[in-house]
Amino acid sequence: MEGWELPIRRGDAGTVVADLHRRLENVGYEVGGDHCQFTTATEAALRQFQRDRDLVVDGVCGPVTWRALIEADHRLGDRMLYHRSPMMRGNDVAALQYRLSQLGFNVGWLDGIFGPATEVAVREFQHNGGIIADGVLGRETLAALDRLAGRAAGERTVVEVREAEWLRTQPNQVEGWRLVIADTGELPAIAQTVARRLQSEGSTVLSLSTPALTHQAQTANAFGGDAYIGLTLARESLRIAYFSTEEFQSVGGRALAGRCAAELKPLLPDAIPAMGMQLPILRETRMPAVWCRLGPSAAVVARAPAIARALAGAVMSWCIHPEEPQAGLAD
Repeated sequence: MEGWELPIRRGDAGTVVADLHRRLENVGYEVGGDHCQFTTATEAALRQFQRDRDLVVDGVCGPVTWRALIEADHRLGDRMLYHRSPMMRGNDVAALQYRLSQLGFNVGWLDGIFGPATEVAVREFQHNGGIIADGVLGRETLAALDRLAGRAAGERTVVEVREAEWLRTQPNQVEGWRLVIADTGELPAIAQTVARRLQSEGSTVLSLSTPALTHQAQTANAFGGDAYIGLTLARESLRIAYFSTEEFQSVGGRALAGRCAAELKPLLPDAIPAMGMQLPILRETRMPAVWCRLGPSAAVVARAPAIARALAGAVMSWCIHPEEPQAGLAD
C-alpha cells in the first residue's frame, strides 16, 4: 500500500477504497455500489470477513485485516511456494501445511507462513515421493499432493498430535516452565505482577511491554518460551483468544485460554469468552499462546490486583495440568 495510509474506514474515498473493494470481492464478499466510497455496505462486508477469519471485528481495515485480505487471495497452486526472506504467507501456504501435516510430515505450526520447518517437510515429502527434493512447491509436488488428497481426512494433524503429546509429558508443576508475559504498554502493572508470582514459583519468565506485536512474537520465539500470555485493553471484541483455524487448533492454547476466562469471570462486569482466533500474535508465537483483550477499562483498572492474581493462578493451574481443557469454551 505504498502511498496509502491505514486504517481505512467509513467515510474514506478514492483508489484505496476501490482496491479494498476489489480484494473483498476477490475472496467472496460482495460490496456493490460506488467502489470508490467506503459505505455501510463496505463496513458490513469487512465485518463479515473479519468474523469469518477470526479477527477483531470492528469494520475498520487496519494492518492486520489488510494482511489477511492479501493472504486470503492466495489459493494453493496459484504460485510456487518456497522459503525466502521475507517469508511467504497466505491461505495457500496454510493449505500446503495442512496437507503435509495430515500425511505425517511435521511443518512445525499451521500458521500459513512458509518457514524453515515447512521447507524441511516439503523436502521430506518430495524425497519420499521420488521427486527432486528442492523444498519448492511446484507443479510436480502439487500433483503428488493432489493424488494423496483425502487419504488422512478426519484425522488429527501431526502438529496437533505432537503438541498434545508434548503437553502430556510435561511435569505436573510450575517450576521449570519458560513463560512469556507481555502487554502492549497499557497494563504493565498487571503483567509484572503475574510475572513476579510465576517467578516466585520457579518459572523462568520473560516480561515484554511494547505495542510492537511482531517484535513480541520474535522475542518470545528466540527465548524458547513454553507458553505466551499477552494482555491489552480493548473496547470491543473482548476475548481470551487462542490460535485456531478451520484446520488446526492449539490444544495447549485452548486449555490455557479456558482457565484464564474461568478465573476472570467473577471479576469483570461481563464474562470474557475464550475463543479461537487467527490474530498474527497467536500465529507467530510458536508455542501455546493466549491474547487477553480485557475491558471495560474502568473495571480492569479498578480490579487490577485481583485480575493479576487470577491470571497468575490460571497460568499455574495450566502448568500443573496443561493438557486438560476447560469447560465452556466458545467455538
